[in-house]
Amino acid sequence: MESMIGHTLSVFMGFFAIMNPIANLPVFLSLTADDSEDVQRQVARKALILTFGIIFLFIVGGKLIFDLFGITLPAFRITGGILVFLIGFQMLHGKKSTAHQAQTTGDGSGLESQLSVAVTPLAIPILAGPGTIATAMNFASTGGMQAFIITTGALLALCLITYIFFITGDRFVKYIGDNGIKVVTQIMGLILAVIGTQMIIDGLTGAIAMAKAT
Repeated sequence: MESMIGHTLSVFMGFFAIMNPIANLPVFLSLTADDSEDVQRQVARKALILTFGIIFLFIVGGKLIFDLFGITLPAFRITGGILVFLIGFQMLHGKKSTAHQAQTTGDGSGLESQLSVAVTPLAIPILAGPGTIATAMNFASTGGMQAFIITTGALLALCLITYIFFITGDRFVKYIGDNGIKVVTQIMGLILAVIGTQMIIDGLTGAIAMAKAT
C-alpha cells in the first residue's frame, strides 16, 4: 500500500514539475491579457481538455507506438530521460526550455482567434510537449492496469489544478510575485532533472538486462 502511495506521489510530482502550472501561469496571462474573464475561462478549459486528450492518447497507445516503430522500452526511457533532464536543467538555471516556448500565431481579434491560443502554444507545446509525453509514457509503461490508472488519474488531477491556477492567475501572481515564480520554476527543474536521470538509469538497466538475455 505504501509503495503504491509513493508511486502515485512520484507520478503526480513528475507531471506537476513538467507541466508546471505556476511557471506557465504568466504565459497564459500574457496570451489572454486582452480577453474578457469569460474568454479566459474558455481558453483555459479548451487548452486543458486538449492537453489531457493528447497525453491520454499516448498513455493508451504507447505500446502500439513501440510495436509499430520497433522501439524498445529501455531505448525510450533513455531518450525520454535525456529530454526530461535537459528541460529540467534549463529550468534549474532559470531558462525556459525551447520545447515549451510560446509563439504567437497571428493577430486576429475574433473569438476564434482568441481561442486559438488554447491549441497552440498552450496545449502544444507548452502543456502537452515532448517532455510531458515522454514522462506519461514512461510512467504508464511501468506495469499493467495499476500504472495506467495511476498515470491517468495523476494527469487528470494536474489538468484540473492547472485550470484552477489559470482562472485565478491574477491574484496568485500578485501574491507570490515574479521572484516566487522563479524559485518554484527552479525547484521544479531540479525535480525534473532527477526524474530524467532515473529514467536514464532504468533504461540502461533494462538495456543491459536485454543484452544479457540474448
